[in-house]
Amino acid sequence: MEYQTRRCLLRILLTLSLLLGLEAGTASGQESRPPALADSTQNVSVGQQGSVTTYRDVSVRKLPGNILEDEKEIFLFPKELAKGKHWWPTVGVLGGTVALVASDPYTAPTFRTTTRFNGFNRGLSAVNTAAFIAAVPAAMYGVGWLRKDSYAQDTALLAGEAVADGFLLDIPFKGITGRRLPLNYIGSGPYSDSFFNGSHNPVNSGGFYSVHAFAATAVATVIAQRYRKHRWVPIVAYGLAGAICFSRISRSEHFPSDVFFGGAMGFVIAKYAVLPARN
Repeated sequence: MEYQTRRCLLRILLTLSLLLGLEAGTASGQESRPPALADSTQNVSVGQQGSVTTYRDVSVRKLPGNILEDEKEIFLFPKELAKGKHWWPTVGVLGGTVALVASDPYTAPTFRTTTRFNGFNRGLSAVNTAAFIAAVPAAMYGVGWLRKDSYAQDTALLAGEAVADGFLLDIPFKGITGRRLPLNYIGSGPYSDSFFNGSHNPVNSGGFYSVHAFAATAVATVIAQRYRKHRWVPIVAYGLAGAICFSRISRSEHFPSDVFFGGAMGFVIAKYAVLPARN
C-alpha cells in the first residue's frame, strides 16, 4: 500500500508540475508586457508623474550579468534599511525566523520520531523535489521556444535567475552558520546545539537555510506574479512549493526555521530583486 501511495503521489506532483509549465506557457500569449518592451534595444518606460523605469533585457546571454546585478542589490540591502526602507517586512521575516529557531528543539523531534509521513517523504525526496522544481521552468521554456513565445521563455529564465540568486546567497549562510540537520540527531535529542556545530563546508554544511524551500518558492513566485491573471496558476504554483517546503521538515532534513527563512527569501528575492523591472 505504501509503495502504491508513493507512486500515486509522484505521478500527481509530476503531472501538476508539467501542467503548470505547459499551461502557463500556452496562456502567456494572453499576458501583456509593458509597451517599452516592444523594442528590446532600449527598454525604458515613462510613468504618469514623469518617473523613468528601465526594463532589463532577459536572455541566456545576459543571464550572468543580471544575476550579478541582483547580487549587488541583495548584498547592499542593509543600506536600504539604513535609509528607513523595508523595515516592516524585514522585522516580520527576522521575527518569524527567531521565533521558529527558539521552537525548533521542540518541534523537530515530532517529525524525527514519527513514521506517519513515510510515504509522503519517499515521494518527495531531495532528488524528486529538485526535479519538480526544474521541470516547471524547463517545460515553460520548451513550450515558449516551440511557440516562439518570448514571454514564456523570459519567465523560465527569470525563475532560473531567482534560483541562482538564492543559491549564491545560501553559500555564505551555510558556511558561517554550519547548522546540523535534524537527521544528525537521534530520537528526541536534545536539538538545541544545532548552530555552528555542523560542517562549515558551504557545499555540505547543513540546514540554514533550505535551498529546496528557497528554490520552490522563488520559482512559484515568478510564475504566480507573471501569470497572476490566471487564478489557478498561483494556487498550483504555491501549492507545489508548500508541499516541497513541508517535505523538508517532515523528512527531518531541515528545521522549521530553515524552511521558513528559505521560503521567505525565495519570495522576497523573486518579487523584489528579480521581477520589479521586468514584469
